[in-house]
Amino acid sequence: MRLRSLVVSLFALPAMVWAADAPFSGPQPGEKTTAFKVVAINGAAAGQERSPIGEPTAPPTALVFVHGVERSLVPLLRSIDTYGASNVARLRTELVFLHADRLAGEPRIKAAAGSLRLRSPVGLSLDGAEGPGNYGLNKDCLMTVLGVRSNVVVTNFALVQPGIADAPRIIAALAALCGDTNPPSAEVLLAAANAGRMAPDRNRTNAPAGKDPFPGAVPTDDRLQGLLRRFIRPTNDNATADAILAEVKEYIANDPELRKQAADGWTRVLHFGDRYGTEYSRKIGTEFLKSLQTTP
Repeated sequence: MRLRSLVVSLFALPAMVWAADAPFSGPQPGEKTTAFKVVAINGAAAGQERSPIGEPTAPPTALVFVHGVERSLVPLLRSIDTYGASNVARLRTELVFLHADRLAGEPRIKAAAGSLRLRSPVGLSLDGAEGPGNYGLNKDCLMTVLGVRSNVVVTNFALVQPGIADAPRIIAALAALCGDTNPPSAEVLLAAANAGRMAPDRNRTNAPAGKDPFPGAVPTDDRLQGLLRRFIRPTNDNATADAILAEVKEYIANDPELRKQAADGWTRVLHFGDRYGTEYSRKIGTEFLKSLQTTP
């Protein structure tokens, strides 16, 4: 998949509830992981072949397979990377990129890792775009995240359209995996990543809890979250954007609480300008927000 321009931004939505027919990708909980080879992209071993799978006695591992770098997944990837880099004593984090051709993929992944300032070990799979054959990775999933303990999968996240909305549940699962009882929020992790530093250790009693620095607020209503997330997809045509917004208007109707959540949610995404949605969706979204702010 063509490497797109890497623009790091934040859209802080909480975890989505996935449908019962969510896709499968990679080994499932209870299944064992097996060794495979990558070429190291960063660190002291850059250019060398290695296996991301450690010994059974090694600390738990966050094994992240990335099929392609899309703008929407960058905040999630950086959140996971920052969390892993802040917990190296108790959690191994391995970022494995998949590409059809090693010769073409190696410089691209190296450029992406440098642009995103990834701190965790980054590797390019030597098994091509499909990844390790016996892992059964789903090519429709841009990202597959495995939480592994003693070489056995504990948790699996198969993400077709990964985004920052997935961060809370993934970070929570990795925290449980490594025994972190007070993990930082996605907002704190991204703020730390954007500042080029580690996230604060919130297990310390004097550590700051972190303050959301962005305008608006995260909708807490699950359906409204889903509608907003659909609305900002860059692949929407004008008719799709109109249809989604019409559904939003019908759903919130005259409910003051839902209208407030919608106003807060659209305030947040519009704050980031052209980083989300299309030119048309931002136009009608701005008009929608004005109507919410002027109508009692």
